[in-house]
Amino acid sequence: MPPKVDAFRTSDVLKGRQAMPEGTFLHYLPGNTWPLLVSTWGLDARVYERDEELPLGPGDGNVYIILGGCVLQERFPFGAGFASTRITRFRGVGELLGEAKLIDPQATVTTVCLTTTWVMPCSVKRMNLLLRRQQEAQLALLRSLEDRNRSDEMIYCTPTRSPVQRVGGLLLHLAGVAGRTNSADPGQVTILGPTQRDIADALLMGVSTVENAVRTLRETHGVITSRYRQFVVTDLLALRDIAMPS
Repeated sequence: MPPKVDAFRTSDVLKGRQAMPEGTFLHYLPGNTWPLLVSTWGLDARVYERDEELPLGPGDGNVYIILGGCVLQERFPFGAGFASTRITRFRGVGELLGEAKLIDPQATVTTVCLTTTWVMPCSVKRMNLLLRRQQEAQLALLRSLEDRNRSDEMIYCTPTRSPVQRVGGLLLHLAGVAGRTNSADPGQVTILGPTQRDIADALLMGVSTVENAVRTLRETHGVITSRYRQFVVTDLLALRDIAMPS
């Protein structure tokens, strides 16, 4: 049965009525394919709590689709012994995690939930079979991965931009893929989970630099409020103007 978590519109998601963030796998997936995935794996969907790690090690046989929540992924291109060279990325709703397992079942990526996160595990073998038979689903995955690469380049790989622009750009991205709105104030978007240290690691910036950028966004521009592991975007359009200048 779908998890009983008030934060997730479980029925709307499973019935395909919930709009998915632009550029994600579920955004591109044809509407007639989603019911097939739900009928195959929907009953296996489960919730992981904050700081729990998704089983994406070499011996695990699933990829995961995020239906709600946010995770942090870490890769170590020079091995786990070189922690200072780790690559940190945030992933949110609609994204497929562990895609490398589709070509190398032994692939691994450390994936930790930053908040209560609802995921649907999908067998690597059966997902590969579905992708071979459903060309439009395969195309949806390829499009989403290309969009992810381009988004990652823009967010994480632009060190010449100012810290305020870079931090603002990441918060803008997180608002889109992991933000929650409140019917009482639909103009605000709440991002739960990431710490300023997480943001610093992802952007390869010092924590104090991130703190100063957050303070500027909060006090000078008035586009966010912040608490521990929580950012509230109070003016999305103004934040976009700061992060994505024309």
